[in-house]
Amino acid sequence: MHLQPHDSSRPLAACAPQAAYPQWRVHLYLRSSALLFALLISGLLVAGCSDKTPAAGKAPVSAAREPTKVGVITLQAQAQTLTSALPGRTSAFMSADIRPQINGIVQKRLFTEGATVKAGQALYQIDAAPYQATEAAARAALAKAQAQARTAEVNSKRNAELVRIDAISRQAYDESLATAQQTASDVAMAQAALATARINLGYTRIVAPISGRTALSNVNAGGLVTANQTGVLTTISQLDPMYIDVTQSSSELLQLKRDLAAGRFEKLGEGAVRITILLEDGSKYAHSGRLQFAGVTVNPSTGAVTLRAVVPNPDGVLMPGMYVQTLLPTGVSSEALLVPQQAVTRDIAGKANVLVVGPDNKVARRAIEIDRAVGSRWLVSSGLAAGDTVVVDGFQRIKPGDTVAPQPVQLPGGGTRAPAAPAMAPGAAAVPAPSASNPAR
Repeated sequence: MHLQPHDSSRPLAACAPQAAYPQWRVHLYLRSSALLFALLISGLLVAGCSDKTPAAGKAPVSAAREPTKVGVITLQAQAQTLTSALPGRTSAFMSADIRPQINGIVQKRLFTEGATVKAGQALYQIDAAPYQATEAAARAALAKAQAQARTAEVNSKRNAELVRIDAISRQAYDESLATAQQTASDVAMAQAALATARINLGYTRIVAPISGRTALSNVNAGGLVTANQTGVLTTISQLDPMYIDVTQSSSELLQLKRDLAAGRFEKLGEGAVRITILLEDGSKYAHSGRLQFAGVTVNPSTGAVTLRAVVPNPDGVLMPGMYVQTLLPTGVSSEALLVPQQAVTRDIAGKANVLVVGPDNKVARRAIEIDRAVGSRWLVSSGLAAGDTVVVDGFQRIKPGDTVAPQPVQLPGGGTRAPAAPAMAPGAAAVPAPSASNPAR
């Protein structure tokens, strides 16, 4: 094959053979691939070197850990009125079960369930038609007996005149006299029957025997009732005042009587003291009551006694069956130490203890003795002193021997509450909570 010389005046693409164009593209592709491979190798080398070089400006991790912040209070001695708490349940001052005294069909209910009714107020109406008929028959029988009695009395008086002149025999006179007396007895019997009929007619209208609040009705219009049936129609309870029944052992009663004799309670007459009532939710009842010690007997089977208190209930706050606590003031402690209940934990043996912070901010566990509860606080009898710093918040993140940063906490209500903290032993909380110096993993 003969090749012609290249003419420089013509473009390369126009004078080159058609097979030369793909070969040029292959060379360009290989040259680009080599350049990309070189750039990739350079990037890997730079990345490998940068991993071994510390980042500029990055601060080293501090080996020393900052003290844990905890909320604390400083105990102060204060005057505190001491009380004895006696649990009890409320009961109605008076209660009446409503039952029918005659047989019949209830025509209507005349009260609203749950409403307050007055003594004598109508509650139910029983069909009175049969008893009206009985009353009418008794009234007629009485009229008949009275007529017979008048006739017998007239005959007896006439025969008395005749027997004096021997116009009739003595026997005839005696018989007329007996007839008069018998008819008089018939009148009395008819009068009693009429009274009974009127009483039964009155029983068709059932009225409230006492004033109080009604319960639900157990019978509706159209229901059949019988005299003195077992089931009650409704119940009326007088709720102002109310009774509070307090059950105590005989030994506790003896101690209460000794305290009463020693003048530790505020007396209200002979054998009675003033009490304060705490409701189920822990709130204080607005009215004080009167606890009676006299007239109690010991149950020989249980050895317990029931003391009865009377308390006003004008607003209807108390209801029968409610659980309450009666508080009897027993004295005043001038050096009382009160610790929030959430600051106190118990060990395996059940002994109470708290965490205290010393002057060097070191944490120590302190065993304490608890006398009683005062609201949401414990009255401490031993183990703590005025001026001690007690941990009330954050003790789940520390343990005895740790150095802490105490932060005074102002508790609402004079130290009755503290920030929420789990009620667990401090020694069990060995793992600190995540923080900036101890990040969670």
